[in-house]
Amino acid sequence: MMVRLPRRLRLAIARVARIARDIRATVIIEMAFAIPFLVLVGFAGLEIANLTLTNTRISQIGLSAADNASRIAFGNNLSLPRVREIDINQVFTGVQEQAKGLDFQTRGKIILSSLERNPDGGQWIKWQRCYGNLAVSSSYGTQGQGATGTSITGMGPAGRQVAASTGTAVMFVEIVYDYQPLLYGKWLGTKRIRSTAAFNIREARDLTQVYNPSPAVTPSTCS
Repeated sequence: MMVRLPRRLRLAIARVARIARDIRATVIIEMAFAIPFLVLVGFAGLEIANLTLTNTRISQIGLSAADNASRIAFGNNLSLPRVREIDINQVFTGVQEQAKGLDFQTRGKIILSSLERNPDGGQWIKWQRCYGNLAVSSSYGTQGQGATGTSITGMGPAGRQVAASTGTAVMFVEIVYDYQPLLYGKWLGTKRIRSTAAFNIREARDLTQVYNPSPAVTPSTCS
């Protein structure tokens, strides 16, 4: 003999059964927990991609600056080509153009050195010019170092130093940039990017000095 339940009880049981079969609430709860994590992972990926791109840009800027400096050759066939302050400033103008969007003048610095061989056979940082306001100095020597003796054997990281041969010069570039994270600045802090590049001068040039025939040109000194 079947017992017929009251109508209200039957409705209540049916409602509970529908709720038990409904998984929408479970999905919503799972998404509520998962979405913040996925957002963090996605933003972290963007941060890594931007950092990698910035590293590449800084490296390319340094390479271009060293290459352009190695090509400076102002003069005529009657004398050796000269290096002028205006030519060096134009190299830094190229840096400024390449670094658009990086606020390089405030957060970066590029140091261009002319590495030559001194009379004693050592390496000599004959002259040095800079662009950018970041408070850093050369990691490998300053202008005038190595004029005599053999204390300086080259410029660059240990094991990868470059040196100039007699009668020529190497345009050595150090570039430093303080990367500001897009989203995780308070956690990661500022990351300092460093890169170096070097090119031998492309043709013989007058190595006696940097000329400044125009008094209107301000040398981009590192002091």
